[in-house]
Amino acid sequence: MMETILVVCEANMCRSPMAKVIFENCLPGKSIISAGLSALPGRPVDPVTEKLMREKGYELAGHVATLLTLRHARMANLILTMTLDQRSRIERAYPFARGKVYRLGEHDAFDVTDPYRRPREVYQASLEQIEIGIDNWIPGIRKCG
Repeated sequence: MMETILVVCEANMCRSPMAKVIFENCLPGKSIISAGLSALPGRPVDPVTEKLMREKGYELAGHVATLLTLRHARMANLILTMTLDQRSRIERAYPFARGKVYRLGEHDAFDVTDPYRRPREVYQASLEQIEIGIDNWIPGIRKCG
């Protein structure tokens, strides 16, 4: 049974918060967590991310950055990273997580571009990549229950 999904990016201010809120919308009843490998705990979501997601009907105003911990890695049934490098770093830090850590773009072999401090178009492109990745993961997650 796939009860807890962890989405991970670098700072937990752009990509993983976007993925978290979309997953929550697609998978009601599942526990969706987001964290960052280098997050500064307590920082708010990036303002461009917040505005873009609000325009899409999602609310991120209450999000604060969370640093990835051993507890997160242990409790997650599935860990989805934004890049292959992030996947490798998690597997090195938490060897027990091998086999449950994948890229969000695993199905199409792509990394989700980091939009932080880049033009709005890059944020939009990252969101589109996230949506594609989520669309590819949803059927398998639903099959697992």
